[in-house]
Amino acid sequence: MTSRSFRATARVSSETRAVARTQTLLKGKDGIGTVRRTTLPGGLRVVTETLPSVRSATFGIWAHVGSRDETPALNGATHYLEHLLFKGTEKRTALDISSAIDAVGGEMNAFTAKEYTCYYARVLDTDLPLAIDVVCDMLTGSLIRQEDVDAERGVILEEIAMTEDDPGDCVHDLFAQTMFGDSPLGRPVLGTVDTVNALSADRIRRFYQKHYDPTHLVVAAAGNVDHHKVVRQVRAAFERAGALGRADAVPAAPRDGSRTIRAAGRVEHIGRRTEQAHLVLGMPGLSRTDDRRWALSVLNTALGGGMSSRLFQEVREKRGLAYSVYSYTSGFADCGLFGVYAGCRPSQVGDVLKICRDELDQVAEHGLSDDEIARAIGQLSGSTVLGLEDTGALMNRIGKSELCWGEQMSVDDMLARIGAVTPDEVRAVARDVLGRRPSLSVIGPLKDKQTAALHATVG
Repeated sequence: MTSRSFRATARVSSETRAVARTQTLLKGKDGIGTVRRTTLPGGLRVVTETLPSVRSATFGIWAHVGSRDETPALNGATHYLEHLLFKGTEKRTALDISSAIDAVGGEMNAFTAKEYTCYYARVLDTDLPLAIDVVCDMLTGSLIRQEDVDAERGVILEEIAMTEDDPGDCVHDLFAQTMFGDSPLGRPVLGTVDTVNALSADRIRRFYQKHYDPTHLVVAAAGNVDHHKVVRQVRAAFERAGALGRADAVPAAPRDGSRTIRAAGRVEHIGRRTEQAHLVLGMPGLSRTDDRRWALSVLNTALGGGMSSRLFQEVREKRGLAYSVYSYTSGFADCGLFGVYAGCRPSQVGDVLKICRDELDQVAEHGLSDDEIARAIGQLSGSTVLGLEDTGALMNRIGKSELCWGEQMSVDDMLARIGAVTPDEVRAVARDVLGRRPSLSVIGPLKDKQTAALHATVG
């Protein structure tokens, strides 16, 4: 899609220029940590967080599209498009894009998830106008030429092969497939060899035109930034591309829905000649909007979130059965997952699974002690703050919050929500989530007898 394509569907007038709306969402102390949002004509949102004490800034554009928006035939199109937006515009070649940011010592990248995509650049604060111009140009002026699609296809196939060569990574894709089946959330973000080979420039371009509308985009910037300057620069970049859209358009609402996961007691095993067996044992979790997610985060931290967690102590410290063992949660708009991962020698799979299942059952029935919960709250609070110590993390927080929740929460409010979690709430969510019948995904060289025994673990 060229910038001319945007101009064909959008016109900017002096009348639309007057309707931009700016709000202060979070008021920081002495301006530090202040978060503002401006909604431009056409529904494009710009959110910033000001941190004058640093000399850097991170600028990103979030698109409200991920792999769950793909049909089976388009599986992998969102990630493919992420690659192609770096391949050139009417203003810049692929080399121009990368060298512009490299020349000022900046970093530029992108990532695709199941429900969103993000393109970003981190630079010195004085180079923020350059980052804004380059990233906005990529999002609004990408050419998506057939020759670029053909050239990048090989790169993406190599990326798929690289993932397949890492069973510790691949097992999480297998677990999503185990839980969600042949549905958008169950398919891999990267796509498959067959779907990637089948994607053409025309199909990807239509996908781009459908999903990269201003109403589905959020612009986020954090660091030593001036909100009004960022808004002016973003607006100018989108206007030059004719990409602000209809004047009466409004931002897309966060995703909603009521998907129910019906994967109980399912077992998926892929046999491979690896030194370790990699496994994920898990069950349905909570959506990212569920108020109980704070209690679930505390539970997850205590159960498998650190060296003092139950799973780490029982599996690694006491018995030495695995090097890596942890639990995790994944929250989507309408559902979620809770999983326990471990990598161990194939001969130890049965022992590791039994310990993990016993611990899940024990916590579901009897809960955690008050001391475990207090320690988990402290650990979660500290990691939350430490994880927001750079401008990239701040940009991710405000951009994702705007896209996924439509609102912002201060760090103090987040800490207050974590600190307010009670032992009874943690025990209640443990009963609800961990009391469900689990499913299991395993990659590794198991014997027939071991494979047959896997079903007993989830019975």
